[in-house]
Amino acid sequence: MRKVYLDYSATTPVKQEVLNEMIPYFTEKFGNPSSLYEIGAEAKEAITKAREQVAQLIGAKPQEVIFTSCGSESDNWALTSTAHWKKAKGNHIITTKIEHHAILHTCKALEKEGYQVTYLGVGPDGRIDLNELEQAITDQTILVSIMMVNNEMGAIQPIKEAAAIAKKHGILFHTDAVQAGGNIPIDVEDLGVDMLSLSAHKIYGPKGIGAMYIRKGVALPSFVHGGAQEMKKRAGTENVPYIVGFGKAAEMARLQLDDHAARLRELRDYFIAQVMEKIPYVDINGGMEHRHPGNVNLAFNFIEGESLLLMLDYYGISISTGSACSSKSLEPSHVLSALGIPVEKIHGSLRFTVGDFTTKEDLDYTVDCLAKIVEKLRMMSPISAEKGWN
Repeated sequence: MRKVYLDYSATTPVKQEVLNEMIPYFTEKFGNPSSLYEIGAEAKEAITKAREQVAQLIGAKPQEVIFTSCGSESDNWALTSTAHWKKAKGNHIITTKIEHHAILHTCKALEKEGYQVTYLGVGPDGRIDLNELEQAITDQTILVSIMMVNNEMGAIQPIKEAAAIAKKHGILFHTDAVQAGGNIPIDVEDLGVDMLSLSAHKIYGPKGIGAMYIRKGVALPSFVHGGAQEMKKRAGTENVPYIVGFGKAAEMARLQLDDHAARLRELRDYFIAQVMEKIPYVDINGGMEHRHPGNVNLAFNFIEGESLLLMLDYYGISISTGSACSSKSLEPSHVLSALGIPVEKIHGSLRFTVGDFTTKEDLDYTVDCLAKIVEKLRMMSPISAEKGWN
């Protein structure tokens, strides 16, 4: 059976070049970077190189990049440590309704500690209103955290403008850039952000390694205590092979960014055109102008997305109903709900994300399977009969 993977926003395969860089650090170069002898120094040198590679991807200085276990840890660190650090100044945090659960659940935990959180809404295109952000700021606001690219429907937020508003009021600004890394240009100096989260497994690197950009001068307290690793910002023996893999993946993503984004956009738009031509009653969730180049979220009216997903899987096609971190939840997507999309349409929505290994033949096969499955499910659906579809 043909295998087609169209869930690159959930994770990406590790590229061979990345794996090749990692392998020696599992075996002959296995030293502890804190050790003073040669194999320890080799490991430390490898981390230094990887830090430079990740820094170059986002336009940062190497000493502003701290390695973490994942994007979720970076998000937790940014919110929790900032909240505790700035508690004497205020207890108000601003974020959005469409954030990843790593942000939303951390905010809920902070609310239990007495912090106040404002959740900004979004328009039909999935983007925030900068005026609403400005109006939400109070003299108690200590942090604004807005994701750069949404993981479900790909909306790209106006981060530079939002960070400027925060800076005008003397407020720290964090952005979750996990979905943005390697897919759109990132320059932290130009954006004016104070903190930024990244993850390797979204850019063809290994799972279990992330990074946090902390702008020079932002004295963010440590989140993991113990040793003096990561410039005394995050304790724990460094995961050298994975850090090396992250560095190589970041270097490749930087060098290939323009071609990569152009290819994804071409494939995505081809897929949309084929779906719209061959399958009736399909809507695009969110706007197309400011969107991740490889993302499209489609609502297949009159049917249930979970059934469609499972039947596609039978044909060897891997896609998602939304965030991989909430795929086991039966609740309607909080992201699509924030766009004002009706519940019945949300339940018929699927996220498709193309990547470096996607071909047009994969997309043609997927559309053919989709057309057959959608027709079959609609014939069985009482909703479609009520609506007069069949």
